[in-house]
Amino acid sequence: MENSSGKSALGLDPNVAAGLAYLPICGINLIMSIIILVTDKTNKLPRFHAFQSLLLLGVSIVLYFLVAFIYGILLATQSGALAILGSLLFLGVALAILGAIIFCCVKAFQGQMFKLPVIGDMADKWSN
Repeated sequence: MENSSGKSALGLDPNVAAGLAYLPICGINLIMSIIILVTDKTNKLPRFHAFQSLLLLGVSIVLYFLVAFIYGILLATQSGALAILGSLLFLGVALAILGAIIFCCVKAFQGQMFKLPVIGDMADKWSN
């Protein structure tokens, strides 16, 4: 039941629909991923990337709150060195998430099914 050569349910090429699922501008990734999952039941590529995008968004939100909590604790110690360490941790996590989003977006626009380590297998299983 896989439609790998045809258009998506939105009339887009499958790779374009998959790439838009990662685009982090004005919530396009969230909206597009939900639209793909609701409307497109035959194209594996957009469905896989929609699930992976939503899972990546969920992981990003959890990591943001976890790092913000750790950063708040480090700031409460009123130590300049620990505050700088917390800032570097926050920046490192933000850059890692941004890098993963950009890399997955490029792979999706190329039409490739690149799996992220843990959430990629979940997305592959759920997209069938």
